Amino acid sequence: MTVFYILISVLFVSLLSLLGVFWLSFKKETLEKTIFFLVSFSAGALLGDAFFHLIPQVAKNDGFSVKTGAFILGGVFIFLLLEKIVCWRHCHVPTSGAHIHPVGINNLIGDSLHNAIDGMIIAASFLVSVPLGITTFLAVVLHEIPQEIGNFGILVHAGFSRKRALFLNFVTALFALLGALIVIIFGFGSGLFITFILALTIGGFFYVACAALIPEIHKECRPKHSLAQLVAFLGGIAIMAILLLFE
Repeated sequence: MTVFYILISVLFVSLLSLLGVFWLSFKKETLEKTIFFLVSFSAGALLGDAFFHLIPQVAKNDGFSVKTGAFILGGVFIFLLLEKIVCWRHCHVPTSGAHIHPVGINNLIGDSLHNAIDGMIIAASFLVSVPLGITTFLAVVLHEIPQEIGNFGILVHAGFSRKRALFLNFVTALFALLGALIVIIFGFGSGLFITFILALTIGGFFYVACAALIPEIHKECRPKHSLAQLVAFLGGIAIMAILLLFE
Protein backbone atom coordinates (compact mmCIF):
# COMPACT_ATOMS: atom_id res chain seq x y z
CA MET A 1 0.00 0.00 0.00
CA THR A 2 2.91 2.33 0.77
CA VAL A 3 4.30 1.80 -2.72
CA PHE A 4 0.87 2.66 -4.13
CA TYR A 5 0.83 5.95 -2.19
CA ILE A 6 4.32 6.76 -3.45
CA LEU A 7 3.53 6.09 -7.10
CA ILE A 8 0.23 7.99 -7.04
CA SER A 9 1.84 10.98 -5.33
CA VAL A 10 4.81 11.11 -7.70
CA LEU A 11 2.55 10.69 -10.72
CA PHE A 12 0.43 13.62 -9.52
CA VAL A 13 3.56 15.76 -9.13
CA SER A 14 4.63 14.77 -12.66
CA LEU A 15 1.26 15.82 -14.07
CA LEU A 16 1.79 19.30 -12.66
CA SER A 17 4.17 19.84 -15.57
CA LEU A 18 1.09 20.17 -17.77
CA LEU A 19 0.01 23.29 -15.89
CA GLY A 20 1.94 25.27 -18.46
CA VAL A 21 -1.03 24.99 -20.81
CA PHE A 22 -2.99 27.35 -18.53
CA TRP A 23 -0.18 29.91 -18.83
CA LEU A 24 -1.57 30.76 -22.26
CA SER A 25 -4.92 31.90 -20.85
CA PHE A 26 -3.53 34.33 -18.24
CA LYS A 27 -2.82 37.99 -18.79
CA LYS A 28 0.74 38.91 -17.86
CA GLU A 29 -0.31 41.03 -14.89
CA THR A 30 -2.62 38.33 -13.52
CA LEU A 31 0.04 35.66 -13.94
CA GLU A 32 2.66 37.68 -12.08
CA LYS A 33 0.33 38.34 -9.14
CA THR A 34 -0.71 34.69 -8.95
CA ILE A 35 2.84 33.35 -9.13
CA PHE A 36 4.23 35.74 -6.52
CA PHE A 37 1.42 34.68 -4.18
CA LEU A 38 2.14 30.99 -4.82
CA VAL A 39 5.88 31.51 -4.38
CA SER A 40 5.30 33.07 -0.95
CA PHE A 41 2.92 30.31 0.09
CA SER A 42 5.26 27.55 -1.09
CA ALA A 43 8.28 29.09 0.68
CA GLY A 44 6.37 28.96 3.96
CA ALA A 45 5.18 25.42 3.28
CA LEU A 46 8.71 24.15 2.54
CA LEU A 47 10.14 25.67 5.72
CA GLY A 48 7.12 24.54 7.75
CA ASP A 49 7.53 20.97 6.52
CA ALA A 50 11.25 21.02 7.29
CA PHE A 51 10.87 22.38 10.83
CA PHE A 52 7.59 20.75 11.90
CA HIS A 53 7.87 17.33 10.24
CA LEU A 54 11.23 16.41 8.73
CA ILE A 55 13.64 17.62 11.43
CA PRO A 56 11.65 15.99 14.29
CA GLN A 57 11.46 12.75 12.28
CA VAL A 58 15.20 12.69 11.60
CA ALA A 59 15.91 13.41 15.28
CA LYS A 60 13.55 10.60 16.26
CA ASN A 61 15.17 8.11 13.86
CA ASP A 62 18.83 8.82 14.44
CA GLY A 63 19.18 11.71 16.84
CA PHE A 64 20.46 15.07 15.70
CA SER A 65 24.18 14.36 15.45
CA VAL A 66 27.06 15.95 13.58
CA LYS A 67 26.44 13.34 10.89
CA THR A 68 22.85 14.52 10.47
CA GLY A 69 24.00 18.12 10.25
CA ALA A 70 26.51 17.13 7.56
CA PHE A 71 23.76 15.40 5.57
CA ILE A 72 21.58 18.53 5.75
CA LEU A 73 24.44 20.70 4.54
CA GLY A 74 24.97 18.11 1.82
CA GLY A 75 21.40 18.75 0.66
CA VAL A 76 22.08 22.48 0.45
CA PHE A 77 25.27 21.81 -1.51
CA ILE A 78 23.60 19.41 -3.95
CA PHE A 79 21.02 22.01 -4.96
CA LEU A 80 23.71 24.68 -5.24
CA LEU A 81 25.80 22.32 -7.36
CA LEU A 82 22.87 21.63 -9.68
CA GLU A 83 22.47 25.33 -10.31
CA LYS A 84 26.16 25.85 -10.99
CA ILE A 85 26.64 22.82 -13.26
CA VAL A 86 23.72 23.40 -15.59
CA CYS A 87 23.44 27.21 -15.17
CA TRP A 88 19.84 26.80 -14.10
CA ARG A 89 17.78 28.16 -11.28
CA HIS A 90 14.14 28.11 -10.20
CA CYS A 91 12.35 30.57 -12.43
CA HIS A 92 8.97 31.74 -11.14
CA VAL A 93 8.06 34.47 -13.62
CA PRO A 94 7.61 34.36 -17.39
CA THR A 95 10.94 35.01 -19.07
CA SER A 96 11.83 37.49 -21.78
CA GLY A 97 13.27 37.19 -25.24
CA ALA A 98 16.73 37.31 -23.68
CA HIS A 99 16.47 33.56 -23.13
CA ILE A 100 18.09 31.73 -26.03
CA HIS A 101 17.85 28.09 -27.05
CA PRO A 102 20.82 26.77 -24.93
CA VAL A 103 19.13 28.11 -21.83
CA GLY A 104 16.12 25.95 -22.66
CA ILE A 105 18.36 22.87 -22.93
CA ASN A 106 20.03 23.68 -19.62
CA ASN A 107 16.62 24.10 -18.05
CA LEU A 108 15.54 20.65 -19.26
CA ILE A 109 18.68 19.04 -17.80
CA GLY A 110 18.39 20.81 -14.47
CA ASP A 111 14.67 20.18 -14.17
CA SER A 112 15.16 16.45 -14.86
CA LEU A 113 17.69 16.16 -12.04
CA HIS A 114 15.55 18.23 -9.71
CA ASN A 115 12.44 16.15 -10.41
CA ALA A 116 14.37 12.92 -9.76
CA ILE A 117 15.36 14.30 -6.36
CA ASP A 118 11.74 15.30 -5.67
CA GLY A 119 10.69 11.71 -6.40
CA MET A 120 13.29 10.39 -3.98
CA ILE A 121 12.19 12.89 -1.33
CA ILE A 122 8.53 11.87 -1.56
CA ALA A 123 9.28 8.14 -1.61
CA ALA A 124 11.65 8.31 1.37
CA SER A 125 9.09 10.25 3.41
CA PHE A 126 6.34 7.72 2.73
CA LEU A 127 8.68 4.88 3.71
CA VAL A 128 8.99 6.48 7.14
CA SER A 129 5.25 7.05 7.58
CA VAL A 130 2.20 7.91 5.51
CA PRO A 131 1.52 11.20 7.38
CA LEU A 132 5.11 12.35 6.80
CA GLY A 133 4.81 11.34 3.15
CA ILE A 134 1.63 13.39 2.77
CA THR A 135 3.13 16.55 4.29
CA THR A 136 6.26 16.28 2.14
CA PHE A 137 4.14 15.58 -0.94
CA LEU A 138 2.10 18.73 -0.27
CA ALA A 139 5.24 20.81 0.23
CA VAL A 140 6.67 19.57 -3.07
CA VAL A 141 3.39 20.22 -4.89
CA LEU A 142 3.16 23.79 -3.59
CA HIS A 143 6.60 24.70 -4.85
CA GLU A 144 6.24 22.75 -8.10
CA ILE A 145 3.21 24.76 -9.28
CA PRO A 146 4.98 28.11 -9.79
CA GLN A 147 8.13 26.33 -10.95
CA GLU A 148 6.36 24.39 -13.70
CA ILE A 149 4.65 27.52 -15.01
CA GLY A 150 8.04 29.23 -15.07
CA ASN A 151 9.69 26.26 -16.80
CA PHE A 152 7.09 26.34 -19.56
CA GLY A 153 7.75 30.04 -20.08
CA ILE A 154 11.50 29.43 -20.35
CA LEU A 155 11.08 26.73 -22.98
CA VAL A 156 8.72 28.83 -25.10
CA HIS A 157 11.03 31.84 -25.01
CA ALA A 158 14.02 29.57 -25.73
CA GLY A 159 12.51 28.75 -29.11
CA PHE A 160 10.39 25.65 -28.58
CA SER A 161 6.83 25.58 -29.87
CA ARG A 162 4.15 25.60 -27.18
CA LYS A 163 3.21 21.97 -27.80
CA ARG A 164 6.87 20.90 -27.83
CA ALA A 165 7.56 22.84 -24.64
CA LEU A 166 4.61 21.20 -22.88
CA PHE A 167 5.71 17.74 -24.02
CA LEU A 168 9.36 18.20 -23.00
CA ASN A 169 8.35 19.64 -19.64
CA PHE A 170 6.24 16.54 -19.02
CA VAL A 171 9.14 14.24 -20.00
CA THR A 172 11.43 15.90 -17.47
CA ALA A 173 8.68 15.57 -14.84
CA LEU A 174 8.66 11.79 -15.31
CA PHE A 175 12.16 11.67 -13.82
CA ALA A 176 10.37 11.98 -10.47
CA LEU A 177 9.09 8.44 -11.03
CA LEU A 178 12.67 7.28 -11.64
CA GLY A 179 13.81 8.86 -8.39
CA ALA A 180 10.95 7.24 -6.49
CA LEU A 181 11.71 3.81 -7.96
CA ILE A 182 15.36 4.12 -6.91
CA VAL A 183 14.28 4.70 -3.31
CA ILE A 184 11.66 1.91 -3.43
CA ILE A 185 14.18 -0.59 -4.78
CA PHE A 186 17.14 0.32 -2.58
CA GLY A 187 15.52 2.05 0.39
CA PHE A 188 13.52 -0.66 2.16
CA GLY A 189 15.01 -1.83 5.45
CA SER A 190 17.77 0.75 5.49
CA GLY A 191 17.30 3.19 8.34
CA LEU A 192 20.53 5.01 7.51
CA PHE A 193 19.46 5.42 3.90
CA ILE A 194 16.13 6.95 4.91
CA THR A 195 17.80 9.27 7.43
CA PHE A 196 20.27 10.31 4.74
CA ILE A 197 17.53 11.11 2.21
CA LEU A 198 15.38 12.96 4.75
CA ALA A 199 18.36 15.05 5.87
CA LEU A 200 19.17 15.88 2.26
CA THR A 201 15.52 16.83 1.85
CA ILE A 202 15.75 19.28 4.74
CA GLY A 203 18.83 20.87 3.19
CA GLY A 204 17.15 20.98 -0.20
CA PHE A 205 14.00 22.58 1.20
CA PHE A 206 16.10 25.16 3.06
CA TYR A 207 17.95 26.00 -0.13
CA VAL A 208 14.89 26.21 -2.37
CA ALA A 209 12.98 28.35 0.13
CA CYS A 210 15.80 30.68 1.17
CA ALA A 211 17.94 30.92 -1.97
CA ALA A 212 15.32 30.62 -4.72
CA LEU A 213 11.87 31.58 -3.40
CA ILE A 214 12.45 34.27 -0.77
CA PRO A 215 14.62 36.40 -3.14
CA GLU A 216 11.67 36.33 -5.55
CA ILE A 217 9.44 37.59 -2.74
CA HIS A 218 11.78 40.53 -2.18
CA LYS A 219 11.25 41.69 -5.77
CA GLU A 220 7.76 42.88 -4.81
CA CYS A 221 8.00 46.13 -2.83
CA ARG A 222 4.48 47.57 -3.03
CA PRO A 223 3.04 47.63 0.52
CA LYS A 224 -0.32 46.03 -0.29
CA HIS A 225 1.21 43.21 -2.34
CA SER A 226 4.03 42.71 0.16
CA LEU A 227 1.50 42.28 2.95
CA ALA A 228 -0.37 39.69 0.87
CA GLN A 229 2.89 37.83 0.34
CA LEU A 230 3.65 37.79 4.07
CA VAL A 231 0.17 36.46 4.79
CA ALA A 232 0.66 33.78 2.12
CA PHE A 233 4.05 32.86 3.61
CA LEU A 234 2.52 32.46 7.08
CA GLY A 235 -0.34 30.52 5.47
CA GLY A 236 2.11 27.96 4.12
CA ILE A 237 3.65 27.54 7.55
CA ALA A 238 0.20 27.31 9.16
CA ILE A 239 -0.88 24.52 6.81
CA MET A 240 2.12 22.42 7.84
CA ALA A 241 1.43 23.15 11.51
CA ILE A 242 -2.22 22.11 11.17
CA LEU A 243 -1.18 18.83 9.54
CA LEU A 244 0.56 17.93 12.82
CA LEU A 245 -2.91 17.26 14.22
CA PHE A 246 -3.36 14.34 11.82
CA GLU A 247 -0.11 12.52 12.60
